[in-house]
Amino acid sequence: MSTAKKEYKRITVKSLTEMKNAGEKISMLTAYDYTMAKIIDSAGIDVILVGDSASNVMAGHETTLPITLDQMIYHASSVIRATERSLVVVDLPFGSYQSDPKEALRSAIRIMKESGGHAVKMEGGSEIKESVKRILHAGIPVMGHLGLTPQSIYKFGTYTVRAKEEEEAAKLKEDALMLERIGCFAIVLEKVPSVLAEEVAKSLSIPVIGIGAGSGVDGQVLVSHDMFGMTHEFNPRFLRRYLNLYEDMGNAVSQYVADVKAVDFPNKDEQY
Repeated sequence: MSTAKKEYKRITVKSLTEMKNAGEKISMLTAYDYTMAKIIDSAGIDVILVGDSASNVMAGHETTLPITLDQMIYHASSVIRATERSLVVVDLPFGSYQSDPKEALRSAIRIMKESGGHAVKMEGGSEIKESVKRILHAGIPVMGHLGLTPQSIYKFGTYTVRAKEEEEAAKLKEDALMLERIGCFAIVLEKVPSVLAEEVAKSLSIPVIGIGAGSGVDGQVLVSHDMFGMTHEFNPRFLRRYLNLYEDMGNAVSQYVADVKAVDFPNKDEQY
């Protein structure tokens, strides 16, 4: 017998645990600006991630590494002003938390105070344990991120699937349990084998949200620009494009140019 889906006026970290316990999958997309966040939030998304992927899709960098804390605060502030329902999670950017737990806490506090974000996300396991604990002890919710961690791309040297080998898979499982134990409210698993991801999700009481991690986890996240088809060169197996805005927007611009050149725009009804 099915149970009615609970309606949430505002999603919180507690809501996500309730959704996992009820067997309801969690939906998550990225946003970096007011307009995109307004559309996504109004459509009923559960979690908006202000991702350091803004470095790629907004600024055109090859990796996520160049984006700064100030830039992340700017993007997060824009998203927060648009949201009424979604939980907004903000990536701590590369260099803002890895080297020193005190610096990590300062970075997290700046995001929470200056952007109004609801939580932060951090990449890594045991190597950042003390930074995660320091932030959690300050009362700031933390979402973990394991598997493919893009901030470590130069360490890995490739964006290939992670944790295929037994040793790396064992470490991932240990790190996931550790992140839950010290107090993280959820974990993202990126580009790991679906069998492993499902095993991790079943072993934890906190939600596991996947990207390229199969359907056996508690939710899914995609980069909104990829999902909308605004990008066209990025084609991983896990990506489903729900629109083809790259082509549609290009066609619209071409038509606009033609109309301007032909003095067809503005017409008489479009003038004062």
